[in-house]
Amino acid sequence: MIAAGATISTPICFSSLIPSKTCNSKSCNYFPGKYADPQLFSCKNKSCSLFSTFSPTNIRPHFSVKASSSVGSAEYTEEPATSVKFQKFLCLPGCSSPLSLLGTGYREKVFAIIGVKVYAAGLYVNQSILSKLNTWKGQAAAKIQEDSSLFDTIYNAPLEKSLQIVLVRDVDGKTFWDALDDAISPRIKTPTPVDQSALSTFRSIFQGRSLKKGTFIFLTWPEPSKMLVCISSDGLPSGVDATIESENVTFSLYDVFFGGSPVSPSLKASVTAGLANIL
Repeated sequence: MIAAGATISTPICFSSLIPSKTCNSKSCNYFPGKYADPQLFSCKNKSCSLFSTFSPTNIRPHFSVKASSSVGSAEYTEEPATSVKFQKFLCLPGCSSPLSLLGTGYREKVFAIIGVKVYAAGLYVNQSILSKLNTWKGQAAAKIQEDSSLFDTIYNAPLEKSLQIVLVRDVDGKTFWDALDDAISPRIKTPTPVDQSALSTFRSIFQGRSLKKGTFIFLTWPEPSKMLVCISSDGLPSGVDATIESENVTFSLYDVFFGGSPVSPSLKASVTAGLANIL
């Protein structure tokens, strides 16, 4: 994400890589922590470039599977099991404001009793969502994680949230979709025609597609009944690959990661710890 020698201040909103998406408000209410200075993290112009001391031509989204001596920096958080680095702040297609990273984790599949890591994942949210979570203010992470209503509140808030998946090995697109479908379908007991159409659209994105190590997959919920899918093998996405409009499908996928039996327990635990620290 950051090329060697690049000069950068924190945070950075990479809207120069996404010219068609802008912050339309004078202030994005973009605060990465409860002790932050609100004046420091406001978007002062429509391009949403929060600081000017960097060269956009030298910025590249960063993916690393080499071990690092640090699990975090001013610009990134490293998922420790995979050594994948996640930007702490992102501007994404379809989002009106920058999003902040809440936590990271990884997905592991077991083959012949051997655990194989398939991808790392991070959850980003519009910071305004935090104002909806005052009920859990001051609670410990363990207590927050036991309360499923917190994650339901995050989902139902009409504010953007996005799951970034970063592959740590090559995966066939059909194989990736089949794994998603196996998790989504049991959560939709009686699919409606709208659900079936949405699943067909979702499936078509991955069919016949080779997903290489380092590929970014963003699943973004701009509102509860809509999900944007962006796939990029060359850094941050510049556009949306598909729009899924079925509340059953979009919620089922969210529940796969943040419901009672998440496919990545480490991700849900990390997000819970992040919320406990912020609230």
